[in-house]
This record gives sequence, C-alpha cells and structure tokens, in this order.
Amino acid sequence: MNTPFQSFHCGCIDIHTHVVPHDFPAYVGRYPDAPWPSMREAKPCHRHVVVSSKVYRTVSNQAWDIDVRVGDMDRLDVGRQVLSPMPELLSYWLDPADGAMLARYLNETLANMVTRAPNRFSALGAAPLQDIDAAIRELEFAVGTLGLAGIEVGSNVGGVPIGDPRFLPFFEAAEACDAAIFVHPLRPAGMDRLVGPPSLEQIVGFPGEIGLAAASLITGGLLQRLPRLRIALSHGGGAIQTLLPRMQFSWESQEAFREAIPVAPVDAARTLYYDDLLYSTTAIRALIETVGEDRVMIGTDYPFAIMDPDPAARVAALGLSATVQEALRWKNAATWLDLE
Repeated sequence: MNTPFQSFHCGCIDIHTHVVPHDFPAYVGRYPDAPWPSMREAKPCHRHVVVSSKVYRTVSNQAWDIDVRVGDMDRLDVGRQVLSPMPELLSYWLDPADGAMLARYLNETLANMVTRAPNRFSALGAAPLQDIDAAIRELEFAVGTLGLAGIEVGSNVGGVPIGDPRFLPFFEAAEACDAAIFVHPLRPAGMDRLVGPPSLEQIVGFPGEIGLAAASLITGGLLQRLPRLRIALSHGGGAIQTLLPRMQFSWESQEAFREAIPVAPVDAARTLYYDDLLYSTTAIRALIETVGEDRVMIGTDYPFAIMDPDPAARVAALGLSATVQEALRWKNAATWLDLE
C-alpha cells in the first residue's frame, strides 16, 4: 500500500512514528513462558503493553486509532505518517516460529491502517531477523502482498549489530523488493553504565546505540555491496556525527584501516538517510552539513513522550532556503519511500 502521496505541498512526511495494536492475539506457541505481548485496559483512553506479566509501557489511543492520528497530523502540518511497530515489538528474542507469527500480525495490522487512509499513511513492517530465511519470507509478503513500503529493523539482533555480514541475504532481498529500511535502536549497549531513571534508555542509550549500528553498516561493507538499498537511520544517526570524523581521519591516515574499509566513511555515510530527531537546530544543521541536504527527513517519534512536538516549526527554525526546507519537509522522504 505504498500509495502515491497526493498534494505533497499540503504537509510534511513524518518518517518516524510508531504503532501499538489495540490488542494482540492470544499466544498459541510451544513455550508457556514466552515473552509474548498482550494488552490490558488502562484509563482513560490508554492501554498497558504487558510482556512477561509486567507492564512494559502504557500507551494512548494515538498508538492505534486512525482518527486520533489524523487529527494530530492536521494540527501539526503533517500530510503523511510512516507507521512502524513500537521497536520492542520486533521481538527478536522470541522463538523464530513465534517471532514470525507476531511479525505477520503486526504487518497485517499496519496494512489495515494504511488501507483505511492510503493518502495519509505508509508503513514499515516487521521481520523475524532471529531467523534469516523466515525474515526474507516475511519481507517478501509484507512488501509484495501487503504492499508495505519496507521494514523496520532493530539496531542489533540478539547483540549482533545490524551491519554484520550474516544479515546480508536479508538486505539483498530488501534491495530486490525495492523496500525501504528503517533502523531503530533496540535494547542499547551500555545500559549497565547508566545512572538514573529507566527513561535514560531512550534519552541516553539510544543515540549511542544507533551510532554503533550506523558504524556497523559503514564498516561491514553492506553499503558498497548493495548500492540501491535505501536505509534510513532514526534519531539523526545518534553518535555517528561524532564517530565519523574519527573514522575518516583513521581511514585517511592508517593503511590497514583503509584496506579493511574500501569506501571512505564519510562517503558511505552520505548514502544513508537520516531523520532529524535531534531536538536542536544546531545539531540538525550539522547533520545536513555532514551528510547532505538530500539525506535528512522529518521524524518525530510520535506518539511517545520523547516525540518532537512541532516538526514543521523545527524545519522552519533552521533558516534554510525554501528549496532545502521542501526537501526536508517531504521530498527526501518521498525519494526514500519511492513514492511515485
């Protein structure tokens, strides 16, 4: 359901928004203690996401209600949202068969939401990357049969970075399907080093984690092998802005590093796309300067607490030309999504 976005000038494209279904099917797998998600009523207009008998997160009806989302979009000058599952729902820790069942349910839920408002939504599905063959089958179903625009992937799968060569067959299939890929932090490294409230996972852990994922894509050779693959990084690529100058300097000055990585890190980084969820005009301008004005897109993390509350105003505050603002507001996202 990657339907052409009509009247782009009427609103932005927000590439980073998440969905939690109103309900999940009952677990029918083989493992009584499987961390299968469920929903529990909360008041008012909220529901608890429950995993392993514990509340993981409480979400509002914005997470599943089309009418509520569209009302918010109209208020925020957003013409189209790109829907993707709440990252924890990717559930790479489930048994592969269970992971495939959950991914199918998520993808059918997303497809239904797009069908109800095809001029307002695109969607990125889930694939059970704990089993590469199953992930490829679900990718091909999600894109080829359901018509989703692509797949959301976690920054790591069971601690293995997404740029690891073992995931190459999946990404080859994604390129063949012309699928957009959206990389999101998941269970970040270094949590044992954080001091403070649990929300530091998103506030502090995510930028470092997505930076490590970006580095793995650059150093693992994936981008060179699959030049037509369209990959976007959430949270502005996080720490990659800090890592890139060090990587580039080492690539230019150390022969062994240059031999191991055939493409200059800065050049490789400029083949990726990035959302602008950096909360700072200074940081967003630096990202644009680093990767190019054709590689940055609006992303808000709607509907969660850390979301950017006014994405259009954020772009306007950058003080860029009308042409560049238009690129950030919708043109770059339309290219990444391959909207006609």
